[in-house]
Amino acid sequence: MRKAPVGLQDLRRKLYVKAKAERTWRFWGLYVHVCKSETLREAYALAKKNDGAPGIDTVTFAVIEAAGVEGFLEQIRGELVTRKYRPMRNRRKEIPKGNGKVRVLGIPSIRDRVVQGALKLILEPIFEADFQPGSFGYRPRRTAQAAVHRVSDAIVRGRTRVIDVDLKSYFDNVRHHILLEKVARRVSDPGVMHLLKLILKATGGRGVPQGGVISPLLSNIYLNDVDRMLEKAKTVTRYRGHYGEGTALEYARFADDLVILVGSLTRHDWLLKTVDKRLREELGKLQVEINEEKSRIVDLAKGESFGFLGFDFRQVVSLAGKRRAQYTPKLKKRTDLMRRIKEVFWRYESQPVEVIVRQINPILRGWVNYFAIGHSGRCFTTVRQWVEQSVRRHLMRNSKRRGHGWKRWSTPWLYRTYRLYDEYHVRYVHGPKALPAR
Repeated sequence: MRKAPVGLQDLRRKLYVKAKAERTWRFWGLYVHVCKSETLREAYALAKKNDGAPGIDTVTFAVIEAAGVEGFLEQIRGELVTRKYRPMRNRRKEIPKGNGKVRVLGIPSIRDRVVQGALKLILEPIFEADFQPGSFGYRPRRTAQAAVHRVSDAIVRGRTRVIDVDLKSYFDNVRHHILLEKVARRVSDPGVMHLLKLILKATGGRGVPQGGVISPLLSNIYLNDVDRMLEKAKTVTRYRGHYGEGTALEYARFADDLVILVGSLTRHDWLLKTVDKRLREELGKLQVEINEEKSRIVDLAKGESFGFLGFDFRQVVSLAGKRRAQYTPKLKKRTDLMRRIKEVFWRYESQPVEVIVRQINPILRGWVNYFAIGHSGRCFTTVRQWVEQSVRRHLMRNSKRRGHGWKRWSTPWLYRTYRLYDEYHVRYVHGPKALPAR
């Protein structure tokens, strides 16, 4: 994990402490810190670490470093200081979603990524102090796996009625004037507000681009009032029961992916309806629409299931009569993985297997590291065996010695000889104890 320079770290820490201590304080004098060489240098380092394709100007990191990074950053700094900076249009790239639809990414130029990164470095600690515990998307020291564990814990504690919310084209429909009003609650700096307006204007009349450096922060700011409403609902439903203190409601949000879990008792029926109504009211203020076809209310106690962050969730009862949450990788995620690996085998059909292994190992490592929680063991076994079979098929096709069958390439031999990825381990995290089924 990369650490910012000490001076920038101190500034970010002071901004966070001030914002946390004084909830209504509006910050000024921020623009000068955005323009500092130290901030721009750190923003460039982060952009390079994340790599990514070039923007509409086709300029790559290699081109920038050949010409000199310091000169590149000094030019950006000069444009910011003299207020001559104007962002370029984002390069549009379509990513297939697997259902016949596409997700459109807006890829800024590296120059614009550096500016967005510098602005994010200064604004992030201020708004981090305002964000709620149930928000996990693209925040420091918060992960998708932590959001998954939060949902699992809520199920174990009896929150088995789930409002599964799908927001309709959320990133494309963020209203700029509403977003700017929310930022202005905490920022009283004309330079920062003008720069943010320029960045938003480059995306069109509305929306924040998926692919922009500052977009995740802005999307969290936009939905923070929804999180506040849900936190308040948690507070008013707090109770002390047979198994200790708790609340009748829990929620987790990762960017635009939101689930709300409500207690299973009859006395919580009103809460299910009220929260659904209040959620729609808050989203209505933001002019965010709910995708009614994909949104639904699920009752896990009736054997139903729901998806969240790539996992399928359901409630199961053990042989000892204890209820617990079970979450496994969605079939679609496994299918997508196999499709990506098949494409590698097709692309390198005539190449030695070592070349293919070098290509698929990072894909497998990233996928397994993400899903290595919960109850993924059986899925991992299926994936591992399928990869082994695919490697053997490739060896059979390219082998000049026929008739030896697959026994020629034993499983240990594949991993020992070709260094095929072999870390299919599930990380077990201790959560709340399973409760007796009612």
